[in-house]
Amino acid sequence: MSSSKLIRGTFILTLGTIISKMLGLFYVIPFTRIVGYQGTLLYQYSYIPYTIFISIATAGIPLAVSKFIAKYNAMEEYAVGRKLFKSGLVVMMCSGIVAFLILYFTAPLLSTGRDLPAEDITSVIRAVSFALIIVPFMSMIRGFFQGHQSMGPSAVSQVVEQIVRIVFVIAGAYIILKFLDGNTVDAVRAATFAAFIGAVGGLIVLGWYWVKRKPGLDELLEKDKGTVDISLKEMYKEILIYAAPFVLVGIANPLFQFIDQITFERAMVSIGFSKGDAGDAFSILNFQSHKLVIIPVALATAFSLTLVPSITKAFVENDRKSLNSQLNQTFQVLLFLTLPAAAGLSLLAEPFYTVFYGHLDLGTEVLRMYAPVAILFALYSVTAAILQGINEQKWTVLSLLTGLLVKLALNIPLIKLFETDGAILATTLGYVAAIAINLVVIKIFSKYKFRLVVRRSLLIVIFGGLMLAAAAGVYKLLTGFLSPASELQSLILILVSALAGGIVYFYLSFKTRLIYFLFGDKVDRLLGKLKLRA
Repeated sequence: MSSSKLIRGTFILTLGTIISKMLGLFYVIPFTRIVGYQGTLLYQYSYIPYTIFISIATAGIPLAVSKFIAKYNAMEEYAVGRKLFKSGLVVMMCSGIVAFLILYFTAPLLSTGRDLPAEDITSVIRAVSFALIIVPFMSMIRGFFQGHQSMGPSAVSQVVEQIVRIVFVIAGAYIILKFLDGNTVDAVRAATFAAFIGAVGGLIVLGWYWVKRKPGLDELLEKDKGTVDISLKEMYKEILIYAAPFVLVGIANPLFQFIDQITFERAMVSIGFSKGDAGDAFSILNFQSHKLVIIPVALATAFSLTLVPSITKAFVENDRKSLNSQLNQTFQVLLFLTLPAAAGLSLLAEPFYTVFYGHLDLGTEVLRMYAPVAILFALYSVTAAILQGINEQKWTVLSLLTGLLVKLALNIPLIKLFETDGAILATTLGYVAAIAINLVVIKIFSKYKFRLVVRRSLLIVIFGGLMLAAAAGVYKLLTGFLSPASELQSLILILVSALAGGIVYFYLSFKTRLIYFLFGDKVDRLLGKLKLRA
C-alpha cells in the first residue's frame, strides 16, 4: 500500500469520525430543549451502560480485523481473510444477541437507587439495548473493508448512522410530545431506540458498498496462493490479542461515568441536596458538559493516532532515533491542539453553555471546571495507543484499573467536600494515575526521554496563557454591551473572543516556527492552497 494511499485512507476515516462526533454534539441543542433536564438525565442513565456494553462488544474489532486481513492480503492469501469474515459475521451476530439479552434483562438491576422511577429507567435501557443486535455485526464489515485499504465504507456508514439516529432522536421526541400527547419517558424511549434505527441506516450503506465492491473482491480470491491454512481458533486468538487493549481504552470514559452514576446522587443527597437537584447536577456533568468537553479530545486524538503506525514500525525495526522523533511529535501535536481548545472552552464556559443548553449558573461552573480535563482524556487515549505500538498493551489493564480505583475511592469523599466539582476532581486524579503509569511504561520499554517534550510543552503552555489573556481581554470588553445570558449574543462572544485568542496563538506558533516543527511541510502546503483560493 502506497504512503499517499495510506494517508488518504487515514484522512477519510479521521474525517468521518470527526463529522460523526460533531453531529453527536450539535443534536443536544434541540434535544435538551424538547425533553428538558429530566429527559436528558433519563437519556444518560440508559446511554452509560449501553456505551460500556457496545465498547466491550465492538471496540477494537474493526482495527483488529483490518490488521489481520491486511497481513494475509500482503501475502496474497486472500482466502484467509474471507474465511475470517464469513465466520466473524456469525460470531459477531451471536455476541450482539448475547449482549442485547444481558443488557435487556439486567436493566432493572441497573435502574435502582436513582432519582427517577426505576421502571422508567428500565424502559429506556431496554429501548437502547436493541442496537446491540446490529452494531457488532456492522463493526465486522467495517473491519473487512478497512483490511482491504478501503476506508470510505466505514467513514460514510458512520456519518449516515449518526444522521439517521439524530433525525429519529429529534423528530421522534418532538412528535411524541407535541402531536401524540406522550410524556417525557415516551420521548426519551424513542430517542434511545434511535440507536437501533441509526445502526440499520449504517448497515444499509455497508450493504450497498458490499454489492458494489464484491466483484473486485472475488477477483482477488481467484489470485489466492492457497499456501496458508489457519484454523478459526488461531484466527480469533490473534484478533482478541489485538482488540483487547482497544476495548479497555473504549470503555475507560464510560466506566468513569458509571462510577458517577452509582455514587454521585447518593453523595449529593447525603450533604443536603434534594434528589431532584442532585439528578439535575448529574445530568449537567455527565451529559451536557461532557458532550462539549470530548470535542477537543476527538480532534486531537484523531490527529495524534495517525502517527501510531509509524511508532509501531520504528519500534519493531529497533530504530530508536525514529521512535523518539515519532513520540516527540505525537505528544506535542496532542498538547498543541488540545490545550488551547480546552482552555478556551473553560474561559468561554458561560456563553458556550448558553448557546447549547440555555443560561444556567451551575452549568457554567461545571463546564469551566470540567473543560481542562479534556487534556487528560486525550493523553490517556494516546498513551494507551502508544503502549499498543510498542507491544506493551498489557500495562493498559493495570493503568485503567488503578485509575478506576482512585476514582471509586475518592468520588464520594470529594463530592461531600466540593459537591459537583468533587466528582470532576476525582475523575482528574483517576486519569492522572492511569496516565502516569502509561508514561512510566513508555519511558522504560522504549527508553524514551521526555526532555524535549517538557521544554516544548512549557512553550505551548506560555503561548496558551498569552492566548487566554488576549481572549479574556476581548471577552471582558464585549461583555460590557453583550450578555452571555442571550444565545445570539453568546455566539458572537464565542466567535470574536476565540478568533482573538486563535490569532495570538497561531501568530506566536508561526513566529517561533513551532508549528513547522510539529507539522512540517504540511503547513506550507496548506498555506499554499489558502493563497490559491484567496
